[in-house]
Amino acid sequence: MILPFSDTSFILLMLLCMVCWGSWPVFYKLAKKYRFELFYFDFGFGLALIALICAFTVGNLGFDGFNFTDDLMNARKQEWLFALLAAMIFNFGNMLTMAAISVAGMAVAFPMAFGVAMIVGSWMNYLAHPGTSGVLMLGGTLLIIVSLILDSSAYTHLRILQHESLARAGKAKSTRRPSSMKGIVLAMVGGLVMGTFAPLLLRAQDPEDGVGPYALLFLFSISVVFSTFVFNLFFMNLPVEGDPLEIADYFKAEIKNHILGVLAGAVWGIGALASYVVATPKREIHPSGLVTMLGQAAPLVAALWGLLLWKEFKGGDTRVKAFGAVMLVLFAGGLAFFSYAAVSVKP
Repeated sequence: MILPFSDTSFILLMLLCMVCWGSWPVFYKLAKKYRFELFYFDFGFGLALIALICAFTVGNLGFDGFNFTDDLMNARKQEWLFALLAAMIFNFGNMLTMAAISVAGMAVAFPMAFGVAMIVGSWMNYLAHPGTSGVLMLGGTLLIIVSLILDSSAYTHLRILQHESLARAGKAKSTRRPSSMKGIVLAMVGGLVMGTFAPLLLRAQDPEDGVGPYALLFLFSISVVFSTFVFNLFFMNLPVEGDPLEIADYFKAEIKNHILGVLAGAVWGIGALASYVVATPKREIHPSGLVTMLGQAAPLVAALWGLLLWKEFKGGDTRVKAFGAVMLVLFAGGLAFFSYAAVSVKP
């Protein structure tokens, strides 16, 4: 296997992770009217494909002679189970986040979901390993919470402005103001779910008997593919928007949309592999606070895509735009606090 052993390689890998994890929903936006439930099947297939390609290419290279298959078989089946369970939990939370994206857009769903996940995951880790800085943890929590309040306020006000604009043009379907709670609640519940999978992932990467990064991505992808079929029974029959779907609808979709879904899964998988490689515990060098922060900055990338490329706050007034800008700054500050809290006390 090829593993990094310097801060520079860590930083480059986490930059790759940040861009990939913050950019894969762009492919969903490009698919336009393709329902997220159907898109997610392709996402899982793309993830499995990139996991196999990486496992039997870079996962079999390196000077140590320890390849992907050796790594997979050397791990205990208990660690396999932890990896599979972690992937299932993540997958359900990620599907809820995609549902939130379909309703509210990237600039709202991503910061909401991953902000909540960061708070939940960080405090769970703190309670299990109380060596981190509680002061920095508290500061990061407060900054993230305030940023999410601003984001939800900006989105709520934007929805009101958009409805008023349609009403003046005579195009509003109802005189009742639209609710912004559906997208916000979906994102927050998705974040709560995703915030709980990290401890299982860490158990799967046990330094003595755990799986390495390439084997971990392989197991993760298998669980994502199979659990998607299970969870989509719920999402397709009780959709957050639109009519219920049938499996036959998947085969009616355009080839272009299937390709975009596969690319989204592959891009997410590349980002995940970069993260897993950096987090590999079988080394003496540990990532710095900057490396940790880059790995958690994907929500900022996604929010910028939503704001700058897709113009998701278009039609908003000064209040909406100001809240969106301040949200990004506070979220970045919260990221920094959480990241440096984890490395403030050396192991």
